[in-house]
Amino acid sequence: MSPDEYCQQKAAQSGSSFYYSFLFLPAERRRAITALYAFCREVDDTVDECTDESVARSKLMWWRKEIAAMLAGNPSHPVTQALQPHLLTYGLEGKHLQAIVDGMEMDLNQTRYLDYPGLKKYCWHVASVVGILSASIFGVSQPQTLEFAEKLGLAFQLTNIIRDVGEDSRKGRIYLPVNELQQFSVTAADILNARYSENFVNLMRFQVARAQQAYDEAFALLPKQDRRAQRPGLMMAAIYRALLNEIERDGFHVLNQRISLTPIRKLWLAWKTYVRG
Repeated sequence: MSPDEYCQQKAAQSGSSFYYSFLFLPAERRRAITALYAFCREVDDTVDECTDESVARSKLMWWRKEIAAMLAGNPSHPVTQALQPHLLTYGLEGKHLQAIVDGMEMDLNQTRYLDYPGLKKYCWHVASVVGILSASIFGVSQPQTLEFAEKLGLAFQLTNIIRDVGEDSRKGRIYLPVNELQQFSVTAADILNARYSENFVNLMRFQVARAQQAYDEAFALLPKQDRRAQRPGLMMAAIYRALLNEIERDGFHVLNQRISLTPIRKLWLAWKTYVRG
C-alpha cells in the first residue's frame, strides 16, 4: 500500500474522535493531517505497546533520527514519507515533531506528577504541540490562532486523562497530580484498586471543571478570521466536551470502564459543528 493509504488505515483503525473531523477537510489538508495523526499514533504506540523500557527508548531514538531524515528529504517510514511533502506547505517544524517524541519519553521517565504545572508541561509535549501542528494544516492567518490551538490541545489531553484514569493506572501511570489527590483525600491505592468513593467523585468534578475552563479559554482565543478554517478543531472539541458531559452524567465511573461515544454520535456532533460554521 502507499504511504497515504498506510496512514489512512492507521487513522481509521483508531476510531479516534480526531478521525471524524478529518472527513470534512479538502483532500490535500486531509492527507496532511492524517499523516500527522498516524505519526503521533506510531510514536505513542512505541511506548504503550513496548514492555521493555530499553527497547522503547531505542525506538524513540530511531524516531528522532527518522524526523531528521524526513527534514533532510530522506524519510524511510510510511508515515514520514506521507508527511514529508506537507512540511513546507503548512510550515510544520521539526522542533515540534521532536517535542512530541520528548513527551512520549516523559512516560518512560515518570509515572506521577506532583502538581498541575508539572502535568501541564507533559500535556504541552503530547497534546498542545499536536494542536499547533494541526492548526497549521487547517489554516492560520492570525498568530492568536496558534494560541487557541495550544490551549485546545491542553483541554483535549485533560479530557483524555479524566476518561482513562482506570486504564492508565493499570499501566502503572497516574496522571492526576499528587497534591490534588492529597487535597481530596484520594490515595494512589484507591485508584489502583478501583475504590470508588465520594472523595473520588469530588476529585473528578474538580478535574472536569478545569478541563471545561481550558475549552472556554481556547474558544475565547480563536480569531473570527480563522474560525472556518479551524472547524476541525471545533468539531473535536464538540465531541470531547460531549464525552466530558457523559462521564459526569455517569457519575465518574472511570476506574473500571472506559466511557466513550458511539461512532454515529461522534459523526453527528462533527457534522453539526461543521454546518454551524
